[in-house]
Amino acid sequence: MLEKIQNALNSLCELHAANAQELEELRIKYLSKKGMLSQMMQDFRNVPAEQKREMGMRINELKNALQQRFDELRAAIAVKETSHDELDLTRTPYPAPIGTRHPLTIVRNRIIDIFSRQGFTLADGPEVEDDWHVYGSMNFADDHPARDMQDTFYVQGAPSMLLRSHTSSVQSRVMEKQQPPIRVICPGRVYRNEAISARAHCFFHQVEGLYIDEHVSFTDLKQVMLTFSRELFGPDTEIRLRPSYFPFTEPSAEMDVSCQICHGEGCSLCKGTGWLEILGCGMVHPRVLELNGIDSERYKGFAFGMGIERIANLLYRVKDLRLFSENDVRFLQEFQAAN
Repeated sequence: MLEKIQNALNSLCELHAANAQELEELRIKYLSKKGMLSQMMQDFRNVPAEQKREMGMRINELKNALQQRFDELRAAIAVKETSHDELDLTRTPYPAPIGTRHPLTIVRNRIIDIFSRQGFTLADGPEVEDDWHVYGSMNFADDHPARDMQDTFYVQGAPSMLLRSHTSSVQSRVMEKQQPPIRVICPGRVYRNEAISARAHCFFHQVEGLYIDEHVSFTDLKQVMLTFSRELFGPDTEIRLRPSYFPFTEPSAEMDVSCQICHGEGCSLCKGTGWLEILGCGMVHPRVLELNGIDSERYKGFAFGMGIERIANLLYRVKDLRLFSENDVRFLQEFQAAN
């Protein structure tokens, strides 16, 4: 057996491999479970006790020498394959299919970029929240329907904990820790106990914004919303503010943008009205400021919130909300050009 090991050591320099396939064949022959080295380890069991020490040392020497030789051959093949002389300039640099960002990520990034250029910074918070930050700090009454199990997912065993139903909870956490001026946007996933259909889902994505400072007016809100709409939908876009109600803003409004398909003349997308609703907004309720430790006599502010799926529907004409979460590769590939 010693002679066999010595012969193997002497023949190491004769091992050659022109490519990765030949190298793998050599590996199988010498280092695999059924290879030469494995066979020697099995024969080692039959070696007399007085020879085991020397034989073991020789086998380890062969093993290390084989591994070193294989590393040298592998490095030589790697250099050869990357040699400019053999570089195939007609080969595509991307052998694998190119991926794409998710359409909701594309829209989210566009929204963030527009508001960032208006001085808004990003804020984030937990998706599993307590009742105070989601509802109490936002001036929701104790018997408000939104608190009902029909609308909110509560954590079993912890009645005061829930999956946030809007990202206003992030605004509350910002106001707790920071005194005005405050100018933030809060993108994130929210959850509501709704039946899943083409028009609704139990989870979706929002972007909410908050601006608090001295002398803030409804005119400031309207100008920010007009700038955002024209940046997102086009320079000819008009907006319309309709009176509405939200517990955390007063006065409150629903905002529509002029339909980009019919340009106000009426079509199936806007249902003949010429307008498309995209978000809710309003002046921050003074009680919300007080609940979150901000002097409502000195500071005013406005807030707004929109669904990212809603904006994506308008931009890309996606009729079924479920497509955004089903991860159908064919659907996602349609947005490669939008990256």
